[in-house]
Amino acid sequence: MTEDTTDKNMLNLRYRALLFPRANYKLLLVLCFFSALSLSLCRLSHCSSLQGDSERYKKLRYKMVDRQIFARGIGDEKVLQAMRDVPRHLFVPENHRSSAYGDFPLPIGYGQTISQPYIVAFMTELLRPEKDDVVFEVGTGSGYQAAVLSKIVKKVYTTEIIPPLGNAAEKRLKEAEYNNITVKVGDGYYGWEEYAPFDCIIVTAASDHIPPPLIKQLKNGGKMAIPVGHPFQVQHLMVVEKSEEGEIQIRNILPVRFVPLRRKWK
Repeated sequence: MTEDTTDKNMLNLRYRALLFPRANYKLLLVLCFFSALSLSLCRLSHCSSLQGDSERYKKLRYKMVDRQIFARGIGDEKVLQAMRDVPRHLFVPENHRSSAYGDFPLPIGYGQTISQPYIVAFMTELLRPEKDDVVFEVGTGSGYQAAVLSKIVKKVYTTEIIPPLGNAAEKRLKEAEYNNITVKVGDGYYGWEEYAPFDCIIVTAASDHIPPPLIKQLKNGGKMAIPVGHPFQVQHLMVVEKSEEGEIQIRNILPVRFVPLRRKWK
């Protein structure tokens, strides 16, 4: 081998040593580019999927209002719009979300249910709530009824006696930015005297009688909607009205079936 050939071989080796790192660097840049592009497309696809999912639920919600609520005589536009606005599927367990807009109640755990959409709308309309009203609810459950009311009134105070349900509802409502709702874990039978009197009171579980503390905390001119009756028997949805002079009038509206009002948890 001549000295000239040796020099050429050495030059080729040096050239390759310089060439391949650059090639690897370019290849790395190409791989990074396509990885970033793929990730962006996945995110875009995921966002589109979420948006489409949201649109799907919105269509189901509007259909629910039209066919289950408006068609049955609920005519208060404030109530109808609140039912359109609140995403009911976020207030039911994930394994029941596909049924969230059905014409029936659904289990939410601990022997409790989220009421049928029509009943939620019907009881809300019975109260005739106004934008400056302060409402007290007994039986937060998953928070759905409170969320509907919050779209109409100034403030909602709600109590739930079952701690896991009450805590979960409070978290859910805060995350969804229902900022005019305050949740407390406790016995709603005694009301919430700190914030009384209330323009409206709504009870979402059946009591065997109308709790006197709730009548006392109802503002003059206010209304209360409450199911009354024993478990496994016919219950009746009642409206309690307190006149401006403090006189009480009670009306029997229709037969219903609710879970019993619990007075203690374990």
